[in-house]
Amino acid sequence: MSKSKKLTLKMVKKAVKITMDGRQRLDLSNMGIATFPKCLLKMTNVDELDLSRNLLRKLPEFIGNLSSLRCLDLHSNKLQALPNTFGNLVRLTHLNLSNNCLTSGGLPTTLGSLTCLQSLNLGLNRLDDLPPTMAALTNLQELCLFDNVFKKLPEFVEILTSITKLNADRNPLSYTHRGGTAAQKVLASEVEETLYLATECSLCTTCLGRCKRETQTRRVRGGKVVIERKRKRSYSGLITPNSVAINTQDVWRIEWQKH
Repeated sequence: MSKSKKLTLKMVKKAVKITMDGRQRLDLSNMGIATFPKCLLKMTNVDELDLSRNLLRKLPEFIGNLSSLRCLDLHSNKLQALPNTFGNLVRLTHLNLSNNCLTSGGLPTTLGSLTCLQSLNLGLNRLDDLPPTMAALTNLQELCLFDNVFKKLPEFVEILTSITKLNADRNPLSYTHRGGTAAQKVLASEVEETLYLATECSLCTTCLGRCKRETQTRRVRGGKVVIERKRKRSYSGLITPNSVAINTQDVWRIEWQKH
């Protein structure tokens, strides 16, 4: 949707739904919104806000006034930076900022104030570092950094012992951490992957055969060995609370690569 949609307070109020656990959820996803709706300031009791798959390039300073938010989904916009007031959202437990245009310089140090965060998705951006103040996020359990440009992971990641899931796939990491913390174990178990593109005619018989074998799976059915093509990879890091990213994640990946 190319045209920006202007929302009124009446429209926003009608979009509020009550979740199974009694929370107020406001879903404004995929509506062509290019400017953060100022009328949201009137929605002081909203617990969950979904503004994913819109056209937002920046967030206003007043976003910090939405202090009741616990879940905020901003994936698949065009955000390049976050305002300092973002750190005022101290009740946030789940934050999805994946598939934007965020750079490390666009992340404020105030992110370290979000100490209630349990899940943070920063995948599919342009990040090569994170603010050291994020070492204060001691309740963080899931951290997604996939598809960025990290050559090494921030040192504080190793001391966040509450992390049980760390996705740093498809980054140009130059080394692997090894140690005893949960984050270190996840890192140590990851295998660095490199992708090379070549036409079949440029490969020798041995290499061509090896490539074909690596894209096939052998299964035994009815006493016979059946060779199957491996299934297309899905990007699970895009699937987070309040997100329907799994449905069109490949489309968003293509759009992101055009930036």
